[in-house]
Order: sequence, then structure tokens, then C-alpha cells
Amino acid sequence: MDLTPKTYTVGRIDGDYAYLLLEGQPQLGEKCVARALLPSEIAEGSRLRYEMLQYELMD
Repeated sequence: MDLTPKTYTVGRIDGDYAYLLLEGQPQLGEKCVARALLPSEIAEGSRLRYEMLQYELMD
């Protein structure tokens, strides 16, 4: 399991799910994540840091 920190951008939000894009690797496509696992303040275009199985909103 790869636990290195990653940076994602919220591409779109659809109901209870957010679709994230890994920065620097758009060819991988979107990653679907339940919004319950993400900070409540996210919006489309928000940047998130993923580390140690947790998402954190970046400035």
C-alpha cells in the first residue's frame, strides 16, 4: 500500500461523492471518494492533501 503524501484537486461534486484528480497525473482519471471521508468545506477546485489515509484541505 502506497502511503506517500499526494495532492488532489476536486474536479466535481455529485451528491454524496466527490471526484478527485491527482495533480500531475491527469491521465489516471478521476478518483471517486465519498464526501463523508472529506473535509466538509470542500468545493469544486479545492486542493486536498492525502496522507496517512486522511484528506486535509490545503490553502
